[in-house]
Amino acid sequence: MDLPILEIEDEFCSKLANTNRLVLEAPTGSGKSTQVPKFLLKGGFLDNGEAVVLQPRRIAARMLAKRVSWEIGESPGRTIGYQVRHDRVSSRDTRVHFVTEGILLRRMIADPDLKGVSCIVFDEFHERSMHADLTLARALMLQRTKRPDLKLIIMSATLDASELSTYLEPCEIVKSEGRTFPVEVGYIDNRSANSDLPIWELAANATAEGLKTQSEGHALVFMPGAFEIGKTIAALGRRLSARGFELLPLHSELSAKDQDRAVEGGNRRKVIVATNVAETSLTIDNVRLVVDSGQARIARYDPIRGINTLWIERISNASAKQRSGRAGRTAPGKAIRLWTERENANRALFEEPEVRRVDLSEMLLSLLATGIGSVDAFEWFERPNEERLADAVQLLRGLEAIDDDGRLTARGRKMSGFPLHPRFASMLLAAKGFGCVEEMALAAALAQSRNILLRKVDKAVEKRREALWGEGGKSDLIAQMFAWKAALKERFDMRFCQELGIHAQSARQVLKVANQLSQYAEASGLLEGGKEVAADEADIRKCLLWGFPDRVCRRLDSGTLRCSMVGGRRGNLARESLADGSELFVACEVNEIGRQGGQVNTVFNLCSAIDVEWLEELFPDLFSDAEETAFDEKQKRVVERRVIRFQDLEISSKESLEPDPGKAAEVFARLIEDGKAKLAKWDDDVEHFIRKVNFVASTFSEYGFEAIDEDARTLILEQCCMGIRSMKDLKRKEVMPVLHEWVGPETLAMVEKELAEKIKLENGKPARLRVDAEGLLTLSAKIQCLYDIPDTPKFCQGRATPRIELLAPNMRPIQMTTDLKAFWSGSYEGIKKELKGRYPKHEWR
Repeated sequence: MDLPILEIEDEFCSKLANTNRLVLEAPTGSGKSTQVPKFLLKGGFLDNGEAVVLQPRRIAARMLAKRVSWEIGESPGRTIGYQVRHDRVSSRDTRVHFVTEGILLRRMIADPDLKGVSCIVFDEFHERSMHADLTLARALMLQRTKRPDLKLIIMSATLDASELSTYLEPCEIVKSEGRTFPVEVGYIDNRSANSDLPIWELAANATAEGLKTQSEGHALVFMPGAFEIGKTIAALGRRLSARGFELLPLHSELSAKDQDRAVEGGNRRKVIVATNVAETSLTIDNVRLVVDSGQARIARYDPIRGINTLWIERISNASAKQRSGRAGRTAPGKAIRLWTERENANRALFEEPEVRRVDLSEMLLSLLATGIGSVDAFEWFERPNEERLADAVQLLRGLEAIDDDGRLTARGRKMSGFPLHPRFASMLLAAKGFGCVEEMALAAALAQSRNILLRKVDKAVEKRREALWGEGGKSDLIAQMFAWKAALKERFDMRFCQELGIHAQSARQVLKVANQLSQYAEASGLLEGGKEVAADEADIRKCLLWGFPDRVCRRLDSGTLRCSMVGGRRGNLARESLADGSELFVACEVNEIGRQGGQVNTVFNLCSAIDVEWLEELFPDLFSDAEETAFDEKQKRVVERRVIRFQDLEISSKESLEPDPGKAAEVFARLIEDGKAKLAKWDDDVEHFIRKVNFVASTFSEYGFEAIDEDARTLILEQCCMGIRSMKDLKRKEVMPVLHEWVGPETLAMVEKELAEKIKLENGKPARLRVDAEGLLTLSAKIQCLYDIPDTPKFCQGRATPRIELLAPNMRPIQMTTDLKAFWSGSYEGIKKELKGRYPKHEWR
């Protein structure tokens, strides 16, 4: 049966010849991953350079290269090759390289212009890995500047092509409809879904039942990881005949030989238990039954460890649809989903793009290493969360990978050479200087893995542990290193591990990670110079600081476990931590535990004691020793302190109750401006005097004295606060004398002459002049005092006409007017009639 993708070969080649950006929309199983590279070869698009085909997984890159090589009658490494981490098969004749996405990004770091590359193919772009997003954006920048000849092909099974084409504009779109047979989709019932059976037992039951009705073809079971795959195969072995079925795992940790066994043909029917590697890219022929756990391991930021971690999560409807479709490639099939139909309606439609859910520091470092000058100008397909981006910048700055302007440092460039999270790259780079690279490879492996030491062990186990690590008792991580080495020596013997309370399986997994990190270090030249000697424990703890400078903590008091961390975070040191006798420590894990009432308890784990001198030695730019004047809330007074800080974390301070008067005045002035304190005698009379000064200044500009603006008010406030030490002093401090001294005697005389508050009118009667909060001049007087004043009087040498506030005999306002003459001829008679009855003894004209 011909592959559906072959029907659009002519259209594909025609459009690609006329454009350098093409989107191919084709469903899973249509043949795009294997046939598009051959289109490029046959169409002459690779005559002057190679094609790099990006794959989201190593197993897919290797097996696709093998498949395409077989189809053109060659072995891998000739025309078709591949490169994944720790494995490369290619030659000078290779025209198509299947690679994982990280490989191309690292190639961009070494060769920003991608010399010798004619075409980049982004396969399975709908999975929206951050590597793919980042590499596509970087390739677009390159195409628009130095490489207009570079062709970009983006292939997707489920992504909305219109959204992608808008980002790539101008571009061409080619669609292949594909062909699949009908697949019957079934769900488990509520009783099974709510049972206590683990997911592998549910899968084994469903597979055994499904195979009773599905008499032909293979079965494909989807599980989230290698652990669950192993459990599922064991459960299937108890239910299925070994003669009738071959049970095979399929995941990235297997050898190439074992991966091939799962995918290639055989004499018996297969039950293949796979991760989501079999969801896309790889096509396993003759699958008629799919059993889907509905789970996958998803990369997500782990705030506890400060790195990205794989979490088991529910897959989206789009992924579930792709998995089900695997049963209908060659004939009608059946898919069994291990969740209820009702639950299916609540699943997300698509997977959340990786750029929204992971720590961005590693990608940001790689991006800068490719030659990007500014992250702000980078054209993301989907821009990440601004807060997460700011966090990544802050971490890289703390690791000294970038400078204050966001540019890559020499240290950052070296760190970018490691395919690691920047925290661990920083640790290994620091370890080179201390001669403990292999020790730090182990420490980094333990720091990013599950704790190998079991909690809540008995006294006997505790004593055996203490005897094992002895002086290593200041670091939880070094204690784990001692325990792990002891377990390794005993080849992770189960009985030995139980005696020390070691989680044997976790310890075995650490071995693989530690070996990988050692290989990265060796490849980067960090292990040159022969075998290392045993590292000093202080050096190991210093290297930990290079990975977690944002996790430095200080005990707030010796009587409790309360601590403060860089960034202003508060929490408690884990009760069982070996760093409990130290004032300063670095925490590799920060765990937030929810409590009743919505409260969160922050606990610092995996801690190692550090010395304050190390902070000044290793991070002089983040370490400060300064004198400062501040208000002490407890004492309710200003104190002068000499404060030592690491970033924003106060390490120590010495206090004096006799601060510099000027600095103390500045502190109290800020408190008053922020509304946290008050000068008792800065009252309405003071504010009115300031308004009078400003009114006269604006009315008589020729006299040249300045109004009291906000800056002047702040300086006057500081003058008022001179000599003040405590809140009590604020109650007694006089303000008006300071204000009079500020404006000076000449200005004061001018203000009193032109705008005296208590005046006598032309008829000899008393009145009051004031400037209100809006800066308007107002004359207040009783009606009787305004008799014989026919019109609104003027003040300030005739330059200012006030509003008139007319008062009743009880001195309460009854009318406001700007035209006294109109008042007498208008509303006065009505007011007189009303008030005369209430105040008959007063004169009424």
